[in-house]
Amino acid sequence: MKKIGYAVVQLFVSTLLWFYFKKTTHHGLENIPKNKPVIFLSNHQNAFLDTILIATNCRRKPYFLTRSDVFKNTVLKGLFSFFKMIPIYRIRDGFTSLQKNQYTFDFCSSLLDKNEALVVFPEGNHNLKRKVRPLSKGFIRIIFNALEANPELDIYLVPVGVNYQAAKDFPDSAALYYGTAISVKESIDQSDINNSVHVLKNQVFKALKNLTTHIEDEAKYDFTIQKLEAFGVDYTKPKEVNDKLLYLSSISKIPETITEANSFDLLKKWIFMAMNFPVILVWNLLLKPKIKDLAFLSTFRFAYAVIIFPIYYTLLVLGTYLFTQDIISGLLVATTVFLYNLFYTKTI
Repeated sequence: MKKIGYAVVQLFVSTLLWFYFKKTTHHGLENIPKNKPVIFLSNHQNAFLDTILIATNCRRKPYFLTRSDVFKNTVLKGLFSFFKMIPIYRIRDGFTSLQKNQYTFDFCSSLLDKNEALVVFPEGNHNLKRKVRPLSKGFIRIIFNALEANPELDIYLVPVGVNYQAAKDFPDSAALYYGTAISVKESIDQSDINNSVHVLKNQVFKALKNLTTHIEDEAKYDFTIQKLEAFGVDYTKPKEVNDKLLYLSSISKIPETITEANSFDLLKKWIFMAMNFPVILVWNLLLKPKIKDLAFLSTFRFAYAVIIFPIYYTLLVLGTYLFTQDIISGLLVATTVFLYNLFYTKTI
């Protein structure tokens, strides 16, 4: 019964993501092993949206390592468990809390032994910057803990590059790239474990750099972004962007902007804002200013849209009915706004 419930929720969330994003694409799904223990290792830019984008389309029903502080709410704890979220403790949670990670590692070992899949964000935290940050050793500990329990376990690591065109904006597009699976058994040399760990981390790090935009030079990061955006690059195509980075490294000044604002797009935006004025007003004045970490902006906007728009459409029906005493007119108004919103999201 729980599996059916999870599948229904997975389909529901996938549908919501389709309405929210202009476009989402998933590449390399054929690289994901079936009936094998798998650890998905993803870059982490956009808070909870990274998680659900992988969960709804990776062709597995993975468990997720999630920072432990979200489990403090006892009401939500059961919900998080239903969604296969596993707490992981960090130093900031208190040194004594780190001891609880052994239970997490043992639980992950039991899952891998059953050919289940895990999602781990090895960068350790989220950040909107378009670069792969140094990887922590958490996923290495999970691997060796599992191999200690079952040395014959055939674990595969699947690097995942999550790419957003404009994570802070709406509507946005996202593209996920699943890299070639890495066999842990083939990568570990039992005679030189320390070097094997180093090689394994480098394999994952190198793969992630190819699967998402990676701007190496931190000192020139903002300048590089300005050059990329002057060319109007499509960040959902990381190979093309990374190739462009090689070319732009030789350019010492920002080129003139190649892309120009489309007047028809501006018109569509103004119509969208007029049709949804109350919804946008509440977001801009009451909710958005309270979000201090911009990496959570899109996640909270998605949650807000999921909650508020069904209410808004219902109010449009009722409001129109009060004025016209005609329920059909109310339904037509709400349907018109809904269809225009969908048109705007998919075409802007």
